[in-house]
Amino acid sequence: MKATKYRTLVMYMEIGCFVTCLAGWILVCSTLPTEYWTFSEVGSIVLTTSNYYSNLWRDCISDTTGVSDCKDYPSMLGLPAYLHGCRALAVCAVITGFFGGVLTLIGMKCTKIGGSELANARVTFSGGITYLVSGFCGMITYSWWAHKVISEYLNPHFRAKKFELGTAIFVGWGGAVLLLSGGTVLSYFSGKEGLHTNSSKRRPASYATARTRRTYRLPGSSSRVTLVPPLFYEGRKSRTTRATTKTSKSYSRDAFV
Repeated sequence: MKATKYRTLVMYMEIGCFVTCLAGWILVCSTLPTEYWTFSEVGSIVLTTSNYYSNLWRDCISDTTGVSDCKDYPSMLGLPAYLHGCRALAVCAVITGFFGGVLTLIGMKCTKIGGSELANARVTFSGGITYLVSGFCGMITYSWWAHKVISEYLNPHFRAKKFELGTAIFVGWGGAVLLLSGGTVLSYFSGKEGLHTNSSKRRPASYATARTRRTYRLPGSSSRVTLVPPLFYEGRKSRTTRATTKTSKSYSRDAFV
């Protein structure tokens, strides 16, 4: 009864962690096409204001009249190193989050897609670790981008246009936190069940009795010992055999002549 309640509790916990990680992965995916990673507002006159915003892929500009224009980065090789790193980490976060969802969905107790309970727990553990990798990739991406923007904004010697953090950074942080929290709880419980191995107990030595030949265990050694029957038993057996041989000996007619 206690085991059934624990299994039910773990099943609902897996469902909750899966929903949490799925929501975090959706939030991370939604930030990739969003332009508002950074923004800057420049007002020339009262009625006209220009807004500059950019993301991993393009720069955009819009004004109060509703006209907006976006332009992709002209050269991939001419981009700074942090932009290449953020792109790679963001794509890794999306890919690993997808495979984490597939593994978790297969190994969950409520789906019954996998094999045994041990195999399902190990598959779920793999999904939780994959979710953790996705969360770490997303967290590094948004933190690296935010550090770059904040350092340029606070640097008094930086003469180019200064930007501020956009909405996508905060949404990405929230999604990464959901991925990390759900993946941590999922990995803990599934790893506790799937990676738990009972320590093998040492088997004591065995011996066999002289008459029954049954096997027993001796507490002192780890090797099997088979004891030979006592000598008096073998001697009695040999005497009986000799008596039987003498009794069954046949005589011919010439022997009585």
